[in-house]
Amino acid sequence: MKKIIIIIIVAAIAVFAVLKLKSSRDKNTTQSVDLNLKEVSVSVADITKQNASFALNFTGTLYPVKELDIPTEINGRISSLNFELGQSFPRGGVIANLDDRTKKLTLENARIDAEKLENDFKRIQNLFNGGTSSQQELDYARFAYETAKNKMNEAEKQLSYTKITTSIAGTITAKNVEEGTYVKEGSTIAKIVDISRLKVKLNVSESNIYFLKKGSKVKITTDVYPGVEFEGIVKYISPDGDDSHNYPVEIEMPNNSKNPLKSGTFVNVKVNIATEREGLFIPRTALTGSIKDAKVYVANNNKAVLQKIVIGNEAGDMLEVTDGLKGQEKIIVSGQVNLTNNKPIRIINN
Repeated sequence: MKKIIIIIIVAAIAVFAVLKLKSSRDKNTTQSVDLNLKEVSVSVADITKQNASFALNFTGTLYPVKELDIPTEINGRISSLNFELGQSFPRGGVIANLDDRTKKLTLENARIDAEKLENDFKRIQNLFNGGTSSQQELDYARFAYETAKNKMNEAEKQLSYTKITTSIAGTITAKNVEEGTYVKEGSTIAKIVDISRLKVKLNVSESNIYFLKKGSKVKITTDVYPGVEFEGIVKYISPDGDDSHNYPVEIEMPNNSKNPLKSGTFVNVKVNIATEREGLFIPRTALTGSIKDAKVYVANNNKAVLQKIVIGNEAGDMLEVTDGLKGQEKIIVSGQVNLTNNKPIRIINN
């Protein structure tokens, strides 16, 4: 008896499941698109003729126009550091000093030698003018004096190298030494960047590079400041592309005190390309397929005819058609989901 009850329960569950699946299938069938409709309602639009000006959009990264690794010119021990990270410095500002005691002594000795040999040269020159000294003695005295003067000048230069300066104004972004560190000639002790002007580095494809011109103005935006637009200028277009046919481009822009930007920020660059050429444009909503494999449905004798087209430039919600349409066609812009080639249609908009 128990076995019969179990069989009845299992059968009931199976029947319930079948009914549930049928109900779900019927529901989905009523909600799905009926591709077997005899006639599909669609909306159409005219092809428009308009100026074929367009915009190119790129993504790039900001870099400082000027940045400098500050090196030492001579060996020596750091006697004082005059900067901290983030500190601003004017051009020519002394950011560090090397121990200069030895250099000062060398300069003083060179100055003493130069003064002595200058006096000797003047004395022999007077004797030569009086006929009591030879040309050879005069030339030797002149040579000794010039050599001593050069040594003095070199000693002055070496002493000046104990003051480490920056050749650009900017902000210190790296500190590589501490006071008391012994450094060798050429060692970098700090890095300074000037972000009063910034540049955007782009890699532009061969298909777009010929639209860009040096000196052209561009619009720059960033997610950091939504709704804020900056202006830049194309400063450099490389004449040499890489193996992928991309060309380096640099755009310069002034930094903005109200909305300051930092090096390393991602930005969007928009370049408006003006042209006097007139083109055929269709609404983007008419497109079936991708930009590279574009098709549209054309309303022809109450049928939807699938037409392959070639897309040129993009202008907001409009697409330029460079091949595949003549300009008089009516383009279907809604209802395409129900369409197949040569499907009967009913146009519902005027």
